[in-house]
Amino acid sequence: MFEKKTKARYWRRAWAAILTGWILLSAGCKAQGPSVAGADRRVQAQTHSTRRPSRQIVRNRDQFLASIEHRSFAYFWDEMDPHNGLIPDRARAAGGGAHVASIAAEGFGLTALCIADEHHWKPHAEIYARVLRALDFFRYRAQCVHGFYYHFLALDSGRRQWKCEVSSIDTALLMAGIITVREHFSGTPASRIATYLYRRVDWPWMLNGKNTLSMGWKPGSGFLPYRWKQFNEGPLIYLLGMGSPSHPLPAASWAAWQRGPLCTYAGYTFMSCPPLFTHQYMQAWFNLRGLRDHFADYFRDSRYATLANRKLCINLSKRFPDYGPTAWGISASDSASGYRAWGGPPATPGINGTLVPCAAGGSIPFAPRQCINDLMFMQQKYSYMHIYGRYGFVDAFNPLTGWVDKDVLGIDQGITLIMVENYRTGFVWKTFMADPVAQRALRRAGFCKMTAADKLPEKTSVFRR
Repeated sequence: MFEKKTKARYWRRAWAAILTGWILLSAGCKAQGPSVAGADRRVQAQTHSTRRPSRQIVRNRDQFLASIEHRSFAYFWDEMDPHNGLIPDRARAAGGGAHVASIAAEGFGLTALCIADEHHWKPHAEIYARVLRALDFFRYRAQCVHGFYYHFLALDSGRRQWKCEVSSIDTALLMAGIITVREHFSGTPASRIATYLYRRVDWPWMLNGKNTLSMGWKPGSGFLPYRWKQFNEGPLIYLLGMGSPSHPLPAASWAAWQRGPLCTYAGYTFMSCPPLFTHQYMQAWFNLRGLRDHFADYFRDSRYATLANRKLCINLSKRFPDYGPTAWGISASDSASGYRAWGGPPATPGINGTLVPCAAGGSIPFAPRQCINDLMFMQQKYSYMHIYGRYGFVDAFNPLTGWVDKDVLGIDQGITLIMVENYRTGFVWKTFMADPVAQRALRRAGFCKMTAADKLPEKTSVFRR
């Protein structure tokens, strides 16, 4: 069952962007109505140990955020394979049970190790040894095609799992972590290996002769027919490809994907892709505050998408009374019936009152007050459901039915950890943005500082489509 849930996430997640476009175009996105078919040192010491921490409620805001960071980091530290440095796609909330790694979780995990090293959560030598072990694995042992890697790997051997695709987005998430390592450990062998791995990626190959990137490639059948051609998590791939000094994407590729569909909900107009994580991933590493390109203010766009997600839950509270101003958040997650790429607005079918903590956790920099209040409220009100444990929040839970996920996911613990860190210190943003890759990418994509002349109409994020 554990492996089946991970495999189901692959199939649901791989086509989420395509299905999202169909939902948006067929359902539309109107103004108000939902469209639905149916740590202090004590905390640090606890989360650094391998024993299960207590479910103590943390009421102080700063201690609460510290607790989230330490517990989320514990996932990557405790679950990393000691021999090859691979990080599991998912594990039990109480620890263990993992057999499959994902390269996306690896990217988040490498970034998590840099955060831990910055704050001395573990001895530097131990952290560096783990980083080096992971990089060596991807340099010498992991199968790759034109520098891109297979989505899922066996945790022990690193072999391709489930005949999965060579993934463009998951390779991009891996590379974001690798670039963070390169900058944080500058001047070391780890930094040099990171440079080699990034420069090896042949980004234009994934275009396959077209203007937009393919979602992936499989031996025997070739490129997947689905492409990153509208707003979702895909812009991260374009920026990383445009920043390459060895195999850069053409600058024109940044304009090739559609800034939309646009959604207006609760007075906010933004680029819509219902699962909220799609508004988070690019900006986990690229700091776009105060910047714009020819098309949009992306930081503002993510803020509006976050506030609209909250408003959607408030509007759904008559049907699902667990939702409200301080209990909200719908993004792709586990559910009682399997992995669901749900979200909104517009609301995707099947929403049933499930709460997804990483929806707010990954959006903290965009709407700090609303997101932090949400997480603190859930941790306190639903403590009897044991939703907050060894690795922080479980992936999802439903107070109406009593269902609590038994698992945590690397990508969801990772986005929460990185965004809490960015909110508290800006460390990941400062580190990643100092690298020439980030600077080159934003320059080639036409990003510049916002000025008074760039002021957008209130509650709108898009200059032009």
